Amino acid sequence: MKLFQNTQEFSYPWEQVTAANWRKYPNEVSTHVVAVDVLRRELDPSGTKLTSERLITCKQSIPKWLTMMIGTSNVSYVREVSVVDLNTKTLTLRSCNLTCMRLLKVCETVKYMPHHSDLGKTLFQQEAQITAYATIATLCNKIEEWSVKRFGENASKGRQGFESVLKILSENWDQRDKIVNELTLKVVDTVDEIRSTTDTLFKETELKSTSLISRHIKEIQRAFKLNN
Repeated sequence: MKLFQNTQEFSYPWEQVTAANWRKYPNEVSTHVVAVDVLRRELDPSGTKLTSERLITCKQSIPKWLTMMIGTSNVSYVREVSVVDLNTKTLTLRSCNLTCMRLLKVCETVKYMPHHSDLGKTLFQQEAQITAYATIATLCNKIEEWSVKRFGENASKGRQGFESVLKILSENWDQRDKIVNELTLKVVDTVDEIRSTTDTLFKETELKSTSLISRHIKEIQRAFKLNN
């Protein structure tokens, strides 16, 4: 069994990184990921924990010696289960290959969490356990070593691709905030204008009423005397 570990930082807040995760694929760098299908999504009763299950389809060339063992297909499938927890502010993804499980098992755990001292950054932790099953130890080692190398290459591509997705999302995020702020200011200005106009109308109406009563005060008093 081989172990692959990786820790990195993204210069974006956790909320943006979590949102970008759902748009990570496809991207121009991680071309080996050709499809992502959502199988299940569940929100817990409190509305603070979202669980998602996805099927990830990959297409990538493999060495000839490995092709002889598993066949000619270069398409593989991965099952991923993720949990977004708003209480702990964590995004945890666990995945495992569905293809060639009798020969090779790759189980990966990824966790995103806010940086402990800078909320504008997100910590990324990645760990993968790679285990080959073969009767010959030398063959197991060869499969595991190749798998670790390929996994590292894909992880590097994944980071580059994710950075490009994060950049685009961040720009849209900032643009959205700008639009919301502009709309908010316009609404506030409109409300203030309506309030000012209403106050002016009330004052003008009050003045006109007072002036009207003053002009006809004698008639009003005479009418009251006649009624009495």
